Order: sequence, then structure tokens, then C-alpha cells
Amino acid sequence: MIAVTTHLLRHGRTEYSARYLVNGDPAVQLQLDEEGVRACHTARPTLPIESARTWIASAFPRAQQTAALLIGEEARLPVVIPLLNELDYGYFEGAPFLEYAAWLRHHGPWVKPPGAGESQREGIHRMLLGLMATLEKPGPRVVVAHGLLLSVLDWHLSRTPGSAMPLFFPEAPYLVPLAIDDGPMAKHAAALLEELDNQDRRHGWAPGHVPISGTDAASTLANVDSPQKPLEE
Repeated sequence: MIAVTTHLLRHGRTEYSARYLVNGDPAVQLQLDEEGVRACHTARPTLPIESARTWIASAFPRAQQTAALLIGEEARLPVVIPLLNELDYGYFEGAPFLEYAAWLRHHGPWVKPPGAGESQREGIHRMLLGLMATLEKPGPRVVVAHGLLLSVLDWHLSRTPGSAMPLFFPEAPYLVPLAIDDGPMAKHAAALLEELDNQDRRHGWAPGHVPISGTDAASTLANVDSPQKPLEE
């Protein structure tokens, strides 16, 4: 049997990314900036443009624009799966990422930000359900999602056995595909969902305390849609 593969990637760069701002509201018409558009054209040769049977994107304009630029055909629109959407930042919508990160560090991953409909962990759980939903579409497939989902998967694939899920994850690069066959993809997503379901939400997250498995939080603040920090460039 020939393995069916999903090519999962983060959307291209936006003006918000360049300015270190967060956007978790799909109603905000945030498009790719000039660099993001150029990068899409550069990335096309790295993707299975011709062989992909299904293109999938979140409900965010930047994800759908990225998919459209990569497809290069107006007749082939991506399937939209809102479960893949970016986190709901609530009060922090449009604010610098580091403001949200400071709040998250203090309150922990199971607390919803003011005005938000989900916590960080609930958002990750939702995104993983969205990833499972993509496997129901014909493959091979290309999925354009957001940085946090890619970061969680990348961390999980290289994690030390027995290590706890951190609060912050290394940043996922723009437009670099993570190719995983359907069998392993379903296995990894199911394992992460079970891990989240089994986490104790009441203990271990005292204000100001962040267990990060020995990783310096200052070097791992770049998750979700924050851009590369200057020290990393």
C-alpha cells in the first residue's frame, strides 16, 4: 500500500508578524506582506503542487491567501477547516506577542485570556482535532495552518521520552513543510490529544511559575504567529 502524506506548513509572513503583533480574530483582514508573497513563490518548488489532491487552510485570510498563492490556480480553492484556526487572544488581539506571553507565563496554559473563548491548551486541543479532520480529505494533501500547531508537532516529534508539554515552543518557520504520512499523523495527534485530556488543570501552574522542562523561557517565547526575534536572525 502506498503511504498517503500530509504536507503541513505555516502561512507566509504578515505585517503583524513583522511588527511582533498577534492576530487571533479571522474577521481581521490580515493579508501577507510583500515578503510573505515573495516567499510563497519561492516555496512552490518545495511542495507537491501537481500531486496534491486536496488543499486545506484555516479560516484566516493569511492562511487562505498562502494556499491560493501556492496553488497558483483560481479554480482550485482550499478546503476551509476552522478547527485549524489560530488561538483566540481575546483582550490581547492586535497587541505585542510579548504582552500575551507575559500574561500566559503568569496565569498558565489552562486559563482563558480576558475576552477569549479558549485557553492555550484548549486551542491546541482544537487544532489537533482539526488536524485529524484533514485526514478525512483525499490525499496527498497540503495543509496551511498556524505556527503553534507546527511548533507543537515539531516538539512532539523530537521530545525527550517522558518530558512534559512546555508552555512555550520553538517557533515554526514560515512555509517550510512538515511531511507526515497518515498513519503516523493520526498516531501523533491522538497521543497529544490524550495527553491534553489527561493533564491536571488544577495543579502545577502557580502564578509566576512555569515548568518548561529545563528550557529557558526567554529563548522559547516565539510561538504562535510571532516572528523571529532579532537575536535569532
